[in-house]
Amino acid sequence: MNIFLAFFVLLVSSQHILGDEKVRYDDFKVYRLTPKTVQAVEALRNLEDSNSEYDFWTAVRGVGYPVDIMVAPHLKYRFNDIINSGEFDAEVYISDVQELIDNERPKTRLAGIVDWTDYNTLDEINDWLRSLVDEYPDNVSLVKAGTSYENREILGVKVVFNPGNEDRTVFIESNIHAREWISSAVTTWILNQLLTSKDTNVRQIADTHDWYFVPVFNPDGFVYSHTTDRMWRKTRVPYFLCAVPTPTELGLLFHTGGSSSNPCSETYGGPSAFSEPSTKTLSEFITTIGPKLGAYIAFHSYSQLMLLPYGYSSSHLDNYQDLYNVGVKAASSLSQKYGTKFQVGNIVELLYVASGGSMDWVKGTFKTPITYTYELRDTGRYGFILPADQIIPSAEETLDSLVTILQEFDKIKKN
Repeated sequence: MNIFLAFFVLLVSSQHILGDEKVRYDDFKVYRLTPKTVQAVEALRNLEDSNSEYDFWTAVRGVGYPVDIMVAPHLKYRFNDIINSGEFDAEVYISDVQELIDNERPKTRLAGIVDWTDYNTLDEINDWLRSLVDEYPDNVSLVKAGTSYENREILGVKVVFNPGNEDRTVFIESNIHAREWISSAVTTWILNQLLTSKDTNVRQIADTHDWYFVPVFNPDGFVYSHTTDRMWRKTRVPYFLCAVPTPTELGLLFHTGGSSSNPCSETYGGPSAFSEPSTKTLSEFITTIGPKLGAYIAFHSYSQLMLLPYGYSSSHLDNYQDLYNVGVKAASSLSQKYGTKFQVGNIVELLYVASGGSMDWVKGTFKTPITYTYELRDTGRYGFILPADQIIPSAEETLDSLVTILQEFDKIKKN
């Protein structure tokens, strides 16, 4: 690494770790590259793992599968050399990332209000969770599920409508990746529906399960994505210069694929399993209820997928066939309102090897029967910057699918 490049990395890293100035993405573009050959796939994988200058919004899957990559203006000519190699089909998918950020949210909003017409801050979400305890004292209790590196509480709620459902507990988590704002918005909307909806199907699943909701798994990164860098993905734990791990590595087959060992990569998983305070303390909390878990649902974005365990193998393990069959029915239910299409399948088969994820850890440790990871809207036109007017539609269709999942597994259990 030459002196100039070392200084540039230090400068950028210091801004990300220490800086207060809001990061802008003027003229940053998202390119969609589709590799034509095995050699092109390997070139992209090497680029993703070794170069922190390009932000891979979606992972490299294989020949014929598109990859979305955000490119800074000063890198466009170098990136054009990659495109012009002839190894890829390429198009500009988002012409100006900052323009999407500027138009993501309503121009006016009522601060402190959680009404799903806008994305909320961590303080607003946590204040709302606390208010539920006062509003529904017989049903809702506050849960401190963990503590972050910057000493923020990882707050959630436990919701109970009827006694005797302890062994039918549903755990829903989201915003493990900071920039995936739609995930916590969907989580809080579903929570609100379980408390307020008069719909027969919603009431049926609400009343026959105990519930845990943890809307923001990664509070430090989430706050930073609101205050400083909208596209921030990882935690805020500093390792070396630019190394701030993504809090996905929970311990099952740590670093056997999918995460990077490069500290500057967006997918750096940390130095060891449970290395981050958020994952360590939350995993300790989940362990206290793990034997009672009937379902574990994780919300992410984007790509419109319902992913099944495991991320380390394409083998159809445990109750894969039940998960797949029910997942297909759930995806059909999800599409009814707005026509949104989701794919269903094993993580490795639909995406890539991705070891150490929370769903895999829960499935492997506690043999939880119902385990799904959602990649919510959309398929790339907005990517992580989904407009706020899509929060409610995305949440509605997701709840429809969740109703189907729980009801269909009840049928399986009875048979």
